Amino acid sequence: MKSIKLLLFVAIGFTSFGQTKTISGVKFPLTEKIGKNELVLNGGGLREKYWMDLYVAALYLDTKSTDASKIIFGNEEMAIHLKIISSSVTRERFIESVNEGFANASCKASADEKKKFIAFFSEEFKNGDIIHFDYTPEKGTKVTKNGVVKGTIPGYDFKKALFSIWLGSKPADENLKKGMLGKG
Repeated sequence: MKSIKLLLFVAIGFTSFGQTKTISGVKFPLTEKIGKNELVLNGGGLREKYWMDLYVAALYLDTKSTDASKIIFGNEEMAIHLKIISSSVTRERFIESVNEGFANASCKASADEKKKFIAFFSEEFKNGDIIHFDYTPEKGTKVTKNGVVKGTIPGYDFKKALFSIWLGSKPADENLKKGMLGKG
């Protein structure tokens, strides 16, 4: 009986370590360390365009929220992580989507910030690529692709513009926005 209790105790202890949530077939950790804080998975969803599934994205926040404006204008650690799930996502299509997203964003990035951001994606995309946009107030928005840091764009204004691509009044995908806000 004691060995069963010990086994149960150990099993319960390990279940909290490394927990994930599956969103549209992609596993995301329930927490991520960004800057100094452990962020929680707020929500996520599938980005579709026309008839194609393109990527799955997840939003990480200090505290869960369904208020898009509060998130866009928040100045604390937060992140958007995405995984490409289609070979249809090419570098050119990604850049086209980014430019469209910035044009529709409720907050604006400068031409220099957009140019620097796009330059981070000089190599081709492939199915399975993982991209992170991690914001920390003291540093800015760090862009990572497949575990390799591509660079950081300093400033709160760029972060607002980038996050409003997905969470603004004209989001890239309304269903993805709802999912990222935990409403999907």
